[in-house]
Amino acid sequence: MLPAVSASPMSRRGLLRAAAVGAALAVGPLGTPPAASAAAADVPGALVPKWRALILGSGFTPTAEPFASRLAALGATARDLRSAMARATGSLWPDLPFADPDPDTDPESYTYSGNLQTSYSRLRTLAEAHAQPGTGLTGDTGLRDDILAGLDHLHDEVYHAGQTRYGNWYSWQIGAPQALLDIDVLLHEHLGADRIAQHCAAVDHFVPDSAVAQYTGTSTGANRVDLCRVLALRGVVGSSAAKLALARDALSPVFPYVTNGDGLYADGSFVQHTWVPYAGSYGSVMLGGLSLLFALLEGSAWEVKDGNRQIVFDSVDKAYAPFLFNGLAMDAVSGRAVSRGAKAAVGGVRQDDQLRGQSILACIALLARSASAAEQSRWRGMVKGWISRQYYTPALTAPGLGIAALARLAEVAAGDATAIPEPVGHRLFPGMDRAVHRSAGWAACLSMASRRITYYENGNGENLRGWHSGSGMLYWWGDDFANGQYSDDFWATVDPYRLPGTTASRKPLADAEGGAWGAARPDVRWVGGTTDGTYASVGQYLKGLSSTLLAKKSWFLLDDTVVCLGAGIHARDGATVESVVENRNLGLAGVHAFTVDGRAQPGGLGWSAPLGGARWAHLAGHAGYVFPGGAPASLKALRHARTGAWSDINQGASPDPITRRYLALWFDHGTAPAGDTYAYLLMPGASPAQTAARAADNGWLSLLANTDDHQGVRVPSRGFTGVNFWNPGSVGGITVGAPASVTIREAERTATVCVSGPLRDGATIDLTWDRPVSAVVSLDPTVQLVAAGATLKLRISPGKLGAVHTAVVRPG
Repeated sequence: MLPAVSASPMSRRGLLRAAAVGAALAVGPLGTPPAASAAAADVPGALVPKWRALILGSGFTPTAEPFASRLAALGATARDLRSAMARATGSLWPDLPFADPDPDTDPESYTYSGNLQTSYSRLRTLAEAHAQPGTGLTGDTGLRDDILAGLDHLHDEVYHAGQTRYGNWYSWQIGAPQALLDIDVLLHEHLGADRIAQHCAAVDHFVPDSAVAQYTGTSTGANRVDLCRVLALRGVVGSSAAKLALARDALSPVFPYVTNGDGLYADGSFVQHTWVPYAGSYGSVMLGGLSLLFALLEGSAWEVKDGNRQIVFDSVDKAYAPFLFNGLAMDAVSGRAVSRGAKAAVGGVRQDDQLRGQSILACIALLARSASAAEQSRWRGMVKGWISRQYYTPALTAPGLGIAALARLAEVAAGDATAIPEPVGHRLFPGMDRAVHRSAGWAACLSMASRRITYYENGNGENLRGWHSGSGMLYWWGDDFANGQYSDDFWATVDPYRLPGTTASRKPLADAEGGAWGAARPDVRWVGGTTDGTYASVGQYLKGLSSTLLAKKSWFLLDDTVVCLGAGIHARDGATVESVVENRNLGLAGVHAFTVDGRAQPGGLGWSAPLGGARWAHLAGHAGYVFPGGAPASLKALRHARTGAWSDINQGASPDPITRRYLALWFDHGTAPAGDTYAYLLMPGASPAQTAARAADNGWLSLLANTDDHQGVRVPSRGFTGVNFWNPGSVGGITVGAPASVTIREAERTATVCVSGPLRDGATIDLTWDRPVSAVVSLDPTVQLVAAGATLKLRISPGKLGAVHTAVVRPG
C-alpha cells in the first residue's frame, strides 16, 4: 500500500475561529481553549466546544488586522465555493468528480479519491465561514442548509458504511474524515441524531479500530497521529468514551525513540516513509496533531499521561528548532513537499519553506500550553524571535495560515516573552544524513543520502526532479538577507542537475527516476561526521543516482567559512559531471554585482566565462568564494534566466511559466573524470574585502589531504583540525585503524578530540594523535585511554548509530 498524500498542515487543519457555543464549557482567556469542568470531564460530548475553540481559535479581535482581512477573504472564498457547488451524480462540485467507474483498473482512481477529500475540505471552508465572525456569512442559515445538503450528498453518494474504497487510502482514512468530523463539530447543534449516526457509521467503516491495532505500514509516525485524531473526534462527535480511550492509547507507540524507520530518533532526526527526512512536513503534521490532541484531552478522563510523551516535548528543541531559521523550515527535511510551491485549487494556498515554518511555530505555541513552565517560557521566546526575524514572508501579515494558528502567533508576539536570537553551533543528525550549522550571521544545512536515507522522495506525481537533492546539497541563508532563496520559486526554475553543493552527472534522468516513496538509495554507508558542537567535519561517499558517478565529498564548517573538498570523482556514462559551487537564485529581475579577483564581471543575462586561475569571487548581497592556490581551468560561471513551471515537477500544480535569474559557479569535470578533485571556501555574507583578504592569507588554511582515501584540513587560527578517513591511514599527525571522521579543537589549555564511525558497523576505532598530552580531562564511556604522554592513543567503541565520541585532554 502506498504512503499518503501529505497535504500541507494548513489545508488539513484550516484552523479557523468561531464563537464558542454550548453551555458545558466556556471559552477561556486569551488564546486558551476551554477546560473540561469536573462534572463534564467524563462526558465525551463535553469536548465538542473545546475542539471547536482549538480548531477555530480564540482570543483575537475580528475587526482588527490582520484578522479582519483574513476573515473577509475567507468569506469571499466561501461565496465562490458556494456559488460553484452543484449536487449531481458523482460530484458535489463539477470540477471534482469522485465517481470511479472501475476502481480496480482506472489509473485515475487516486484523483477521484483525492477529489472526494477535497470536496469535504471545501465544505469545511464553508462551515468555517459560517462560524467565523466578520466573514459576511456568519450564521447564514442558507449557507448552513447548503452545507448540510452537501454533507448528505457526499454520504449518500460515496462516503458511507458499506462503500468500497478506491484510490489513495489516505483520502478515506484521514483526509475526508478529518474534514467531516471538524464540520460535525462546527455544526453540531444543527446535525440531528440521525445524521450524526450516519457519519459515525461511515467513519467506523473506513477507520475501524483495527487501523491502529498494529504500529506498522501506514499507521506510524504522522499517519498514526492523524488516525488517532480521527478516532478521538469520532468519540467526541458520537459521544463514545471507548473511541477516545482507543485514540489516547494508540498514540503511545508514536512516542518512544526509534533506531530505524519512521519516527523520532534520539539524535533529533525525524523520518517518515522509512527513508525520508521529514521534520518540515510530516513531522509538522505529527507535532500539530499531538499538540491539538494533548490540549483537547487535558483535564478529561482521557488525558494523555504516558510518560514517554516527554519525548514529544523534547523534540521541539531537538528535532524541530534546529531546522527553523528566521521562521522558515529548511527544505532539506520537507521531502516532496518542496514541489508544492504553486497555489492549489480554489481556497488553496501556495506552500514554501516560509509557510511550513509558520505552521510549525504555531504548533509549538499550542504545544507549550501542555508543557512545563520552563518549556513554555523558552518556546515562547523562541517563537517570538522567529516571528520577529521572518523577513521574507512575515508571519503576521502574509496569507496562508488559518485564523487559529495566526491567533496563536499573534498572542506570542504580543506577549511578554523575551525574543530569543538564533543560536550558534553545529548539530549532526546521523539518523537522517543531515547536518545543520549555525554561525553569527548565517546558517547552513547539508543534505546527503546513504543505504539508510533516500536521495529524494517523489510520489503521487510530486517532486519529479528532486533527483540530486541528496547528493551533497548545501543550503544556506543569511541573518537578514537571502532568506527567500528557496522560497522564491526556486524548485520550479532551478536547473535540477545543478543544485548548489552537489556533485552530479548531467546524464538525462526520467521524471521520478529511481522509483517512488524513497526507493532511490545509494549502496553506501560512509555518510556522517563529527562535531564539538561548534565546528564540524562532515563527509559523504557519493554514488550518483542511476549513473556510474563516484565521489568523496567533505565539508569543514567553521565560524565564517565552509571548506568544501571533493576527490576521487569518477564516471564513465559519457555525460558531463559537475561539482556545483553555487547556483544562487537572484529573483525575477535581480542584478547582483559579480566580482572575480577584484574585477567586475558583466551583469547581462547569458554571460558565461571560464574562471581558471581565479583566487576569489564575490556575489554582492550573498557571499564570497575562495579557491586555494587558484581555481583550475574547470571552474566556470554563468549568469542566466531560467523559465519553468511548478507543473514540471508536480503534476497537480500550475502550468503557468515562471522566470528567475541565477548566478551559477561550477567545476566541469568533463565526460570521463578519473579521480578529479576540487577545493573551495564558501563565506556567507562576506564582503569583497573580507573575501580578498582570506584568499591572500596563505597561512589561514592548510590542506592536509584531498584524495580518494582521506580528506582533511587544518585552520591554525581556529585551533581546528578535521579529517575524514574513508580508509585507515595517517593524516596531519592523526592515525586511525578504521574508517572514521575526526575533529580536533584546541582552545586555551585543552583539546577536544571527537571521533565517529560513519560506517556504523560497530567496529573498534584505534586513534593515535602525534601530540604530547599531559593530562586527560574527560572521556566518554565509549572512549578508552590506551596511552598518554608523548602521544595520545584512544580506543573508541562507536556503536552503530553514527554518534560522536569525545575525549578532552590537556596538550603537553
